[in-house]
Amino acid sequence: MAMMMSRGGSRVANTALLAAGARFLSTASATRALASESLLAAAKGFGAEVGAPKWASRTSLAYWVRAPSSVRNMSTLSLEEKQNDEKLVQPDSTSGNAGGNKDEKRVVSYWGIQASKVTKPDGTEWKWNCFMPWETYKSDLSIDLKKHHAPVTFMDKMAYWTVKALRFPTDIFFQRRYGCRAMMLETVAAVPGMVGGMLLHCKSLRRFEHSGGWIKALLEEAENERMHLMTFMEVAKPRWYERALMFAVQGVFFNAYFLGYLLSPKFAHRMVGYLEEEAIHSYTEFLKELDKGNIENVPAPAIAIDYWQLPPDSTLRDVVMVVRADEAHHRDVNHFASDIHYQGKELREAPAPIGYH
Repeated sequence: MAMMMSRGGSRVANTALLAAGARFLSTASATRALASESLLAAAKGFGAEVGAPKWASRTSLAYWVRAPSSVRNMSTLSLEEKQNDEKLVQPDSTSGNAGGNKDEKRVVSYWGIQASKVTKPDGTEWKWNCFMPWETYKSDLSIDLKKHHAPVTFMDKMAYWTVKALRFPTDIFFQRRYGCRAMMLETVAAVPGMVGGMLLHCKSLRRFEHSGGWIKALLEEAENERMHLMTFMEVAKPRWYERALMFAVQGVFFNAYFLGYLLSPKFAHRMVGYLEEEAIHSYTEFLKELDKGNIENVPAPAIAIDYWQLPPDSTLRDVVMVVRADEAHHRDVNHFASDIHYQGKELREAPAPIGYH
């Protein structure tokens, strides 16, 4: 009796599947595949041949009804179309393969998106994906590196001593290993611009108002700091515990700065201004060690030469010089932003210093 009920259930399931196949299955190819599978199962025993569990013969109806829903979630592309979309183009011999460069293989997308070919002014192919030629610039090395905002108000003093407190454990941990110290600094320094830009972006959306260009200015700062990190990655090789420390510090600092910016943007920008002043000091010490010969003045990484439009024979000292100048510009921008808030105004009321390098 049980055997007859099982066979009857299988027949009902097969009939229901064939009748509803066109309705449930997304493509004709999938319908044919499932129909062939059902015939094979009916002929040789579903559970043994198709890979179903041992109890499939007793609950074949429930098992068959679930099958179409899984097929329906498949892409509407046929199998041949999928295979064509996953084909890879041969490696491009003209592209480099150093950090940040174009991949050796390019994926041909079903959506027809093709990367445009970018060239340098001399006609040679641009090999970086992380930035484009129109984003490069020559750093202004004439900027005053000794400018300092004297803390007067309670909030200024709190921002100043917060940065001093953060520097103390850094000096102990890294000492004079300025390459890894720079990586730690840039891991943290790239956070404020992104957080500030993100919060201003959300504020602009909520209030239906422009930002005065400050969203772009702050995100530009974050991108510039990130490029500092990408550069020093080519010079310094941090140890595993230093990477773990950077991971932890970035996570703590991101959340702390996020809350600080929500509570008081003028405090947040003032603190970053002081942080950039400390960065200027750190890079000045880095230059002193290079001049003394305690750190090898190796050739500048290729990414730095292209990003800052440096001469081909530039060295690590030249890179530290332009990075220090960038930090001085970020110092000015953040102290300026804090001053705007101290005057009782919003950032959008003052033009943002976009492109201030």
